[in-house]
Amino acid sequence: MKEIQTVYLGGMNNAAHFLFVSNMAARAEKDAAVAEKCKAQVAALRVAVQAEDENLQISAKSLTTDKIAAADRLRDQLYAGYKKAVAGYANFPVEEMAEAAKILQQHVKDYKIDTQAQLDKETGLLVNFIQDLEGKFAGQVKALSLGAFVEKLKAANEEVRALTSQRTDERSAKTAGALKAARTASDEAYRMLVLHVNAHALLEGEEAYAAFIDYANTEIDHFKQEVLSGSKKKSTASAE
Repeated sequence: MKEIQTVYLGGMNNAAHFLFVSNMAARAEKDAAVAEKCKAQVAALRVAVQAEDENLQISAKSLTTDKIAAADRLRDQLYAGYKKAVAGYANFPVEEMAEAAKILQQHVKDYKIDTQAQLDKETGLLVNFIQDLEGKFAGQVKALSLGAFVEKLKAANEEVRALTSQRTDERSAKTAGALKAARTASDEAYRMLVLHVNAHALLEGEEAYAAFIDYANTEIDHFKQEVLSGSKKKSTASAE
């Protein structure tokens, strides 16, 4: 007798797990016999998959991440522009201005700020860097008319600082283990669907359910080989 074979969903990574249960829900909804005879189980799986999808998206990316990236790019551009402006005054024919530029150049060298470094590290360094420019090096900044650069750089850095803090708040506000709970719900909904499909196939005959069972077993074999076997080779076969 045809029946859907077992598979250990707990061994799948989050992305593969979502793909598997999502594929199963979609195929069950399209299969006339399964959709009719297992209506409650198909609906329960769809609800569980939607909840898992929402939690997977939250886990993968905060809504503020794109804003942080944009603010980070802006401050990097401003910092690069500031360094270029300072360097441009290093050989200025006015001695006082050239001397101010050399002092600020040394300040840049002392901090060694790498705009490709970890986000929070750059933010922290720029906070202190800008404080110096507003404090002990304010005279040199004024002498070279770089006040606007410093002001804009500070604003961009504070934007990154505020957004990263917001993202932390968003993450901390998430229910602990929300994705794990959503996966567990999907597992149970999928298990109930499999039990009902196998039971109907046994009691009514497998013919009406053969197409879905064959699809499910093919999908299970694929995930066992490509996800659960530990193989790192990327499959050319579609999970669809």
